[in-house]
Amino acid sequence: MSMALKQVFNKDRTFRPKRKFEPGTQRFDLHKKAQASLNAGLDLKQAVQLPHGEDLNDWVAVHVVDFFNRINLIYGTVSDSCTDQICPVMSGGPKYEYRWQDEHKYKRPTALSAPKYMSLLMDWIEVQINNENIFPTNVGTPFPKTFMQVAKKILSRLFRVFVHVYIHHFDRVSQMGAEAHVNTCYKHFYYFVTEFNLTDHKELEPLKEMTSRMCH
Repeated sequence: MSMALKQVFNKDRTFRPKRKFEPGTQRFDLHKKAQASLNAGLDLKQAVQLPHGEDLNDWVAVHVVDFFNRINLIYGTVSDSCTDQICPVMSGGPKYEYRWQDEHKYKRPTALSAPKYMSLLMDWIEVQINNENIFPTNVGTPFPKTFMQVAKKILSRLFRVFVHVYIHHFDRVSQMGAEAHVNTCYKHFYYFVTEFNLTDHKELEPLKEMTSRMCH
């Protein structure tokens, strides 16, 4: 990684503080195990596989938080070129438009600018992953029955960030020399969600051609 790129990715340009795992917890150990696999240069398809004897919910929880941190950072690096004027609609090219819906202010799917959508998305995910009833941090506390459903929704919405960045802001990514970093993060994400069937295939459609070239 070049010095300029290191400066970009070391700047605290994320929308939100990174969610960290507490040392000494099982989740922290799993996070370290996942990071060690990546740092060892293990094939990404292998790196995402559930380690023997580990709980799938824990493995998914660790990756959801990690992907949130990393994708948040990626969007933070292009956010200065993603404004209400430049991106008045949250989209992935002319065929795909993403509307925001939540349980509070936007009870119906609502068209928003990309930066507004991103801000609401990161807020919403942060609330989910900091909710002990959904993402329990204490060993022995069971995950709720709805955990996988929530994880799928988070990952599907995070995928839309990749769609928007690749289709509308990849020139900025390339200009910063961050192409290899973003591509690796995307491949890691794609292999993970497909390994555990965590995203509907229709969500993956906008980047289908690129994915077929990048992820063999």
